[in-house]
Formats: sequence, C-alpha cells, structure tokens
Amino acid sequence: MQHGSPFLRAHPHEASGGDARPRILVIEDDPDVAELIRINLSNKEYAFAHRADGLEGLEAAQNPQVDCILLDVALPGMDGYQIARKLREGGIQTPILMLTARGDEVDTVTGLESGADDYLTKPFRIRELQARIRALLRRNRAQESSTKPTPTLRYGDLEIDPQGLWASKRGERLTLTNKEFRLLHTLAKQPGRTWTRQQLLREVWGQEFHGYEHTVNSHINRLRTKLEDEPAQPQYVLTSWGQGYRFSEDA
Repeated sequence: MQHGSPFLRAHPHEASGGDARPRILVIEDDPDVAELIRINLSNKEYAFAHRADGLEGLEAAQNPQVDCILLDVALPGMDGYQIARKLREGGIQTPILMLTARGDEVDTVTGLESGADDYLTKPFRIRELQARIRALLRRNRAQESSTKPTPTLRYGDLEIDPQGLWASKRGERLTLTNKEFRLLHTLAKQPGRTWTRQQLLREVWGQEFHGYEHTVNSHINRLRTKLEDEPAQPQYVLTSWGQGYRFSEDA
C-alpha cells in the first residue's frame, strides 16, 4: 500500500513536490495502522506518504521534502532503531516520532538514544498522534526560523558554534550528533550551572520524559568519548553527584 499525497518520487502516485502542506512519511508495516494514519492525516492539513519496508523507508526518509517521520520499531529489512540511527549519523535532522507496540522503558530509551525526538505507544489515540506531530513541526519551524545571532563559545582549545551547529577541539571538528551537540551547547553556555537530567531532557529533547533520565547519561557518556582527552576524568562536562551535570567553570 503506497497511498498518499505526492511528494516522494520513488512511486508514481507520489511524484509532485508542489504541495505546500507539511509532509508526513509513515514507515509502518502493519497495513491497518498505516491505513488508520492515512485516513486521519491525508487531508487538508497534511500530505502523506507510506513505506512498509525498513530499507525503502530509510531511502524515502532521506528526501529533504519530508517534514516529519512516523517510524515503527519492528519493520522488515531494517528496524526503526537502525533507521533513526543511520539518519542522524548522516546529518538528517527531520523530526522522528517513534511508534512502538510495547511500552517497556527499555524500548523508549532505545528509541530516544537512536535519535528519535518523541515516542508513542500503540495503541494510540489519533488526537494524541496529531498533537505530537504538531508539536514536532512547531518546534522544528522555530529552530529553523531563529535568526538571532548567537556568539561562538571558546574555552581554551574548544570552540562551539551554535549557528553552524558544530564544535571543534584543537582545530579539528568533533563528529557530534544533533543531540550531543545540543547537550554540549546547553551546558557550555552557562559554565558552573548544574542541570538535572529532567531539565536537560526538556531543554534538548523538548519533552517531558519522566522515568527516562538515564538516556541523558548515555548521551553524556558518548559526548565525553568524543570531547574529552580522558573520558573517565573529564575536564569539560562534569558530574554534579546526586544532581546532574555541569560544564566546568574552570574551562
């Protein structure tokens, strides 16, 4: 089933890019779920495209016309976690709403750590799905339309450019994911301030994820691996024991 408003060229019925509505790509192998989403999204508010296979979904998700991705976890060919990870590693920051059939904490954390921006457990209410999509699109538009100049931060041999979304150390670019960069910038713009894990989830992920604070720990550990000379003895991103994390006030 490849229904939808035309914005992806891989299929004859999705060939035109002239539609101005937000473009939603659904990667879901359950035809009933995909049809339910199509009926409720493919209207005057959204354009819609669907892929039922993970590999086809990954290819379609790389299209710059896609504004939001609804991504199932269990897919043939490639699972949703792998798709999200490959998109983020490739520098594609299209908002991802992960759809999971299970509500287990480990599934949610894995989705967030793979690069998803939000998650929704099946079965879900259509109104909640629509609200989550609107929130992701609104947040993405706000980030894209922000034109206020933000100064480059420099701490010794570390340089952080919020406009270009990159950081370098000793003149060499760090290979940071979007979430890792946003964590670093959030901490570095206020040296010495301790951020709780929940505060970082709100600031970086833009949502309340109660009970999933340890996804912050995983991202911090990966950030330290790329940033610190000795990750076990960090000089920049420090732990405030029992509270959260801070950027070194001595940096």
